[in-house]
Amino acid sequence: MTSSPIEVAKPNVDGLLADKSVQILICCGSGGVGKTTTSAALALRAAEVHHRKVVVLTIDPARRLAQSLGLVELDNTPRAVVGVDTSGGGTLDAMMLDMKRTFDDVVEAHASPAKAEQILNNRFYQALSTSFSGTQEYMAMEKLGQLHDEARTDGRWDLIVVDTPPSRSALDFLDAPEHLSDLLDGRMLRMLMAPAKGPFKLMSMGVNLVMSAMTKILGATVLKDVQTFVAAFETLFGGFRQRAEATLRNLSSPHTRFVVVATPTRDALREASFFIDRLREERMPLRGVAINRVHNSSLDMSAARATALVEDFGPSAADAADPHRLERLALIRHARRMQTVERERDLIEKFKLTNPRIPMAEVAAQTQDVNDLESLRRVGALLAEQE
Repeated sequence: MTSSPIEVAKPNVDGLLADKSVQILICCGSGGVGKTTTSAALALRAAEVHHRKVVVLTIDPARRLAQSLGLVELDNTPRAVVGVDTSGGGTLDAMMLDMKRTFDDVVEAHASPAKAEQILNNRFYQALSTSFSGTQEYMAMEKLGQLHDEARTDGRWDLIVVDTPPSRSALDFLDAPEHLSDLLDGRMLRMLMAPAKGPFKLMSMGVNLVMSAMTKILGATVLKDVQTFVAAFETLFGGFRQRAEATLRNLSSPHTRFVVVATPTRDALREASFFIDRLREERMPLRGVAINRVHNSSLDMSAARATALVEDFGPSAADAADPHRLERLALIRHARRMQTVERERDLIEKFKLTNPRIPMAEVAAQTQDVNDLESLRRVGALLAEQE
């Protein structure tokens, strides 16, 4: 183990939530680390304690956020969370990204009614809007941009909290503008749109061979759907790129903060380091790291000492007649807990060594599931009390 604890700064959670200049708070991390809980707890504390008008957006398709906030379901429309203390003027809405609905909204907002109907009924578009790699991340950026525009226009919210997908793809939305533009503005789709025009006219024989091969692979109907989609969608290409790039610029602005969420396990802390490095690379404003489910003990006795005391009792009688049975079981249980505590502390200290300038908060493991507003309040208080 590391000989002495490494001191790092605390993230000043209450200062972050109270700062009205912070308009977007993004929680990212690997799966199973309590990221959704952290997002909901921060959003709730911002609304109740700091009187912010908050909307929390989850991109994770699991239903944990809805359950934690006491909602039957979440969809693409922000819903008010019942039971939030609004006496100070704060409010809390919640929603879950529906990437197809968001894509449809963009088409309907930026195309004529006739063109929008043509795109929405196109089978290639229907596949693109529901299952193509990168679409979810792009639509997350699109929805974030929409929410931020609404917040600036009508003042409905002054803080947007984003709960990202439970994997490294949580930061893929940083690449979304480039990836979707590459797809929609790529040479192959341009060729499908006008195979006998422009620069492709001189290569018509080669193009025809490619088209013939694609027809055999995809079928004439699918290929026709692609061509029709590209022709109809062409006028929206530039708008998609511009909006995504505007949102990306906003993510690196002083109005945005990132929080990386982890647990004291080797894999989760390795993933947290990946997120930290990526945020640094992209020059995104990282506020700190929240390490959830940290075990501790009020009894100051090491695992080795507890094990030694068990051995002092001598061989176990292996039945109820053992006069030291209860003491023996208590010490064994404590030894196992302290092994966990010591292993986690060692991992956390090593993580601090590699990230010495990153503010960190540790949240003790909860004895019960965090699945209602009261338990979210406790988590928020634990995050904030480490100032």
